[in-house]
Amino acid sequence: MSRALYEEVAEWLRQRIFNRELPPGAWIDELKIAEELGISRTPLREAIKVLAAEGLVTMKVRRGAYVTEVSPQDLREVYEVLALLEADAAEAACWRATEADLAELERLHTELEAAADPHTGSRERFFECNEAFHLRILDLAQNRWRKQLVLDLRKVMKLNRHGSLAKEGRIAESLAEHRAILDALKRRDAAAAAQAVRVHFANGLQAAV
Repeated sequence: MSRALYEEVAEWLRQRIFNRELPPGAWIDELKIAEELGISRTPLREAIKVLAAEGLVTMKVRRGAYVTEVSPQDLREVYEVLALLEADAAEAACWRATEADLAELERLHTELEAAADPHTGSRERFFECNEAFHLRILDLAQNRWRKQLVLDLRKVMKLNRHGSLAKEGRIAESLAEHRAILDALKRRDAAAAAQAVRVHFANGLQAAV
């Protein structure tokens, strides 16, 4: 039960960080949060350790825990590694995806387009569909170690996810980039799929910084 509790608390904190209820640089008030959740500080501290290991929280000596502030250099490094890992995954997915898998990716892209609609969609829904699309390609590539690395890096990237889509026209560009990735996968063109992923991350980084 104690293990499940600290994991639940970690997820609770994670979502508040991603939603900017706890913005970058914010001090994590252990006493206040423990009282709010009705728990002792022990599982809370274990949860904070988990987030520190993920890079979402920074521990400062004699000052406590703070939400990590991501610098432009941090973002460049994260995007660079993600581009390498996900481009490699796209190549592998070209060989391993079945026609049913590709049809599912098409469905996910359709959901992404709906989420981007200014009248019926939302930015939060766009984030969800975007991540689902990328993670599905990672699943198709069939390398759990690569996927774990990507999941960890994406948590850090999420600290700046709102900024990455703030640039005018970026959502439309992102949609077109996802379409290019999907079309290359459907053609079984591994080189084109990898290049489309690299372009996607390069443009995403440019918008983020």
